[in-house]
Amino acid sequence: MNKLISLNSIIEMLKSSPSSINKIFIQKDKSHKKINEIIKIAKINNVPVIFVPRVKLDKESREHQGAIALISPKNYSSLEDVLCVDHPPFLLILDGIEDPRNLGSIIRTAEAAGVDGIIIPERRSVGLTEIVFHTSAGALANMKVARVKNIARLIDDLKEKGLWIIGAEASGKEYWYEFDYTLPIALVFGSEGKGLRRLIKEKCDKILSIPLFGKVNSLNVSIAVSIFLYEIVKQRKLNLQDKNE
Repeated sequence: MNKLISLNSIIEMLKSSPSSINKIFIQKDKSHKKINEIIKIAKINNVPVIFVPRVKLDKESREHQGAIALISPKNYSSLEDVLCVDHPPFLLILDGIEDPRNLGSIIRTAEAAGVDGIIIPERRSVGLTEIVFHTSAGALANMKVARVKNIARLIDDLKEKGLWIIGAEASGKEYWYEFDYTLPIALVFGSEGKGLRRLIKEKCDKILSIPLFGKVNSLNVSIAVSIFLYEIVKQRKLNLQDKNE
């Protein structure tokens, strides 16, 4: 992944193209006027700032000045851009995917399935790294990805805009196909291993599951996403055919 190690260059990138910055590492206990400026501008533009020991920055570059910005291979979209569609929105919310290969695989499937946009949190989630880009087999170039500070607040906002929020969780009493996906929807998937957080689960309109009949008790998140997405594709395609007949 490309990186910026000059304080001046980080400040200029934050001012000119903040959506191209994946995250910024700041040296702990480093006091400097320009570093304070970086933190301030990053906060305004919702760019994640992570405070780390100097040794971590040294591993990235011996020439750093107390901060290193990691540059994404693709700019993040705004939530407004993601919602700017002329049909019932079809969104995917990924709350805490940490494996870049999982995210890349999900993006590849989502792009093929016609998802309008993916939303991830600023923290507790992998960003748009080179590994994500390569695993997506180039699909990231055609997929809108937005990041937000607070997933719970995002869900409230989407509900106000008329979207149904569907959570995917093994505890769901109804199956993944038992919903009308021709409606405006946002699918929510939690992190690998932990699933949906309690608050997020409570905010969902429905919690749906995929039944498992073998000895394993879970599916890889990218596989689960694929199963849900193509149920939506099927329903919307059939609905369009019915309208055209």
